[in-house]
Amino acid sequence: MTAWGKDHNINALPVWLAGGGVKAGHLVGATDEVGGQAIQVVHPIKDFHVTLLHLLGLDDNNLRHMHSAREKQLSQTGGMVIRELLA
Repeated sequence: MTAWGKDHNINALPVWLAGGGVKAGHLVGATDEVGGQAIQVVHPIKDFHVTLLHLLGLDDNNLRHMHSAREKQLSQTGGMVIRELLA
């Protein structure tokens, strides 16, 4: 999963999830030898956010808020649920 960071793990974001509808004991994706670059099953951070909302039973397409007099979607431009994480 690609993500942003502060001078460390700027191109890879390891995440550990348990319960709540995620597959138990599964590894999704991989990084290079030093963990600095996602190289397998790469998703943008908005996909992770949309997946978390999905696991909470919320539809990102229906969640909007007003910011600076403009209606915005939580994931900004939409995202895809990461199906490999779901039980």
